[in-house]
Amino acid sequence: MNSIVQSAQRIVVKVGSSLVTNEGRGLDHTALTRWAAEIAELTRLGKAVALVSSGAVAEGVARLGWKEKPKAVHEKQAAAAVGQMGLCQAYETAFRQHGLKTAQVLLTHEDMSDRTRYLNARSTLLTLLSLGVIPIINENDTVVTAEIRFGDNDTLGALVTNLIEGDVLVILTDQQGLYTADPRRDPAATLIQQAVAGTPELEAMAGGAGSSVGTGGMYTKVIAAKRAARSGAATVIACGREPQVLTRLAAGEAIGTELVAQTTPLAAKKQWIADHLQLRGRVTVDDGARRAMVERGSSLLPIGVVAVEGEFHRGEVVSCMDVEGREIARGLVNYGAIEARRIVRLPTGQIEAVLGYVDEAELIHRDNLVLV
Repeated sequence: MNSIVQSAQRIVVKVGSSLVTNEGRGLDHTALTRWAAEIAELTRLGKAVALVSSGAVAEGVARLGWKEKPKAVHEKQAAAAVGQMGLCQAYETAFRQHGLKTAQVLLTHEDMSDRTRYLNARSTLLTLLSLGVIPIINENDTVVTAEIRFGDNDTLGALVTNLIEGDVLVILTDQQGLYTADPRRDPAATLIQQAVAGTPELEAMAGGAGSSVGTGGMYTKVIAAKRAARSGAATVIACGREPQVLTRLAAGEAIGTELVAQTTPLAAKKQWIADHLQLRGRVTVDDGARRAMVERGSSLLPIGVVAVEGEFHRGEVVSCMDVEGREIARGLVNYGAIEARRIVRLPTGQIEAVLGYVDEAELIHRDNLVLV
C-alpha cells in the first residue's frame, strides 16, 4: 500500500502542542527545524503545503514561567499572545534556512462560518501557496471566545483542508497512529493501517483523552478525518517523532493510519453546490457564455452576463439561466448583487475602474460552478 501523500499536490500538515513544545517544556526548536526541512523537500517535489501548528498557549506558559496551563480565559489568551510571538519567530527562522518565506494566519470559527470571510480566507491562503509561501495557521486564541472556538487544532486542520481543497490532511501526533484500542492500556491493540473515514467503529476505537499539554486526543483526530472526507480529502495520522516522516510519506511509504475518503474533492464540492436549496439569486447569461460553460467548462465572466436578479452576497449560491429561462448551472458568486449589476457586460479589465477593486476576475470560477 502506497501512502496517498505521494500523489497529493496540496497538503495540510497539523502538528500538536505535545510535539511542538516537547511536552510543555517550551518550543522544541530541533523538531521545528526538522519539520521545516521535510516540508521544504515536499515543496521541491512540487507540493503546496500549509502548516497548522498548535503550541502558542503552551509556549506562552513556558515563557511566562507558569508551572501549569491556566484555567482562566483571560490568562489563556495572554499566554497565547506571548507564545504566538515565539512560535512565529521559530518557524520563520527554521524555514528561512531553506529559502522559504512564511506567513502567520490566525483564524476563528467565525472566519469559517461567515461565507464572505470564508472566501477571503480561502483567497489569501491560495495566494500564499501560489507564491510558494508556507502559511503557519493557528486558532486566534487571543480573541476567541468559548462559544466560537474550534476546540482543538485537529478540527482546524480539517476545516483548512476543506477551505483550500487539500488532497490530504497529515496529523502528526505523539502516537504511531490509530489502534483498535488504547495501546497504553491494552497490549493486544493493533495499529489500523487503513480505513474509511467516517466509519462509526473508528470513533469507538479512538476513545481516550489527549495529553495534559494538548486539547485533543485520538477521538478528535478521527472526527477531523471525517470532516476532511466531506470535501474528499484523505487523512494520515502518524507519529511526528518518526524520522523523516513527511518525506517518507511523500515517497509512498505507508506510515501510521490512513483514513481515506469515499469521494473526490471536486465531486464533493460540486455535489454540495448542485444540491443547495437556498438559492439567493440568479444571473442570466448570453449564448456565448452558455456555450463556454457547457461545452468548454469555462468560468462565468461578467461580460457574458445580461441580467442579475435577487439580493445576494459574495460567496452565496446563485443560479445561472440561459436567455430562454432554463437553468444551466449553479455556482458560488464572487461578487454581491449590487456589485454584479454594476459590472454586467463589462470585460474583466474594467472591473477595477468601476468598483475600485477586483476580488476575482470571474463572476463565478469554474471550480465553484456545476452544470445542472
